[in-house]
Amino acid sequence: MEKLAKGNTFPLVYRIVFESLRHRWVRTLLSALAIGVGVAMILSVVGMREGMIGDQRSRVRGMGAEIWIYPAGISPISISAAQMSERLVDLVAQQDYVASATSSTIYPLERINRITGIDYQAFDDIAQFKWIEGRGLEDRLDVILDEFYSRQNKLGVGDTIEMINQTWNVVGVFESGKSARMLVSQDVLQELTDNIGKITMIYVKIRDPTKVNEAIAALHEKLSVEQYQIYSVEELVSEFSATTVPEVEILMNVMITLNVVFGFLVVFLTMHMAVLERTREIGILKSLGASPRYILGIFMREAFALAVFGAIAGILASFGASHAMKTFLPTWQLAIVPGWWPIASVISTVGALLGVLYPAWKAASQDALESLAYE
Repeated sequence: MEKLAKGNTFPLVYRIVFESLRHRWVRTLLSALAIGVGVAMILSVVGMREGMIGDQRSRVRGMGAEIWIYPAGISPISISAAQMSERLVDLVAQQDYVASATSSTIYPLERINRITGIDYQAFDDIAQFKWIEGRGLEDRLDVILDEFYSRQNKLGVGDTIEMINQTWNVVGVFESGKSARMLVSQDVLQELTDNIGKITMIYVKIRDPTKVNEAIAALHEKLSVEQYQIYSVEELVSEFSATTVPEVEILMNVMITLNVVFGFLVVFLTMHMAVLERTREIGILKSLGASPRYILGIFMREAFALAVFGAIAGILASFGASHAMKTFLPTWQLAIVPGWWPIASVISTVGALLGVLYPAWKAASQDALESLAYE
């Protein structure tokens, strides 16, 4: 009987764990799924953050401008109003090192949607639209959409959109990656939003892209540093990071904490019930020579197995969440983040192992005679 506790018991331990999980398969399934929900929550929040940041970076790079100019005191990530004079565009365009310059006026709509007004010809000179269907802006209430927004909202050429108390006609769909998703004529948007002559940002294309730093320095001398922020594309792309989206970072930390607590409670309740149900089984093992450490090991392995199954379920669920996000919240992008799979799995495992400690200790400390006499 001593061999049970001290001998070559490695296969037997795992057989006991396997049979326990198999015979109580409903509870095993529900516990693993509950842990998986926590893993999916973490992966979804991280994926949402990475999707938002990745989308912003690709649209900045796809614009075609080497330099972007913003008003001072606002973040490029949270642009919400037109604050600069339109006359500034002509001043920038007149500089010898500038090939072309144009601007946009942004107006926020519901949720995170925004409508962007542009000087179509000047904007196209820099962005160089590639058309999926339709044409550019010609008439007063024309609107063009990027491919992503068009697909997710099931809109195409010939459809209409209600915005700012006006009915806009969709006349073109262009390849994504041109800074904005919905574009209209700038002068019309300025008029409708009481922003005549006001712009949100300026895009600058320089004659020699290898001399971006020199061009930025020259613009700093020409413009008031106190009034404007001037970024190269790479500097602007670096602004779109986890540290510059504190709200999402806080939400992610909350989700991680909830996942640990959730995993703890799920496994605690599961294992506590398991100890009560298996009192006689524990007594038999102890009567055969199983040590408290051996009993503790059984429950720790069961909790670890539940965490592994839960992590797999959570990873699979993140794919479902990504698809659901694209279907029901098309303006948000939820990226798949394989780099976070092991991190989320470790977090769920820690919660599970913490949750099993007390029930496992209680099982290991049971008296064998009392356990065998338990009804």
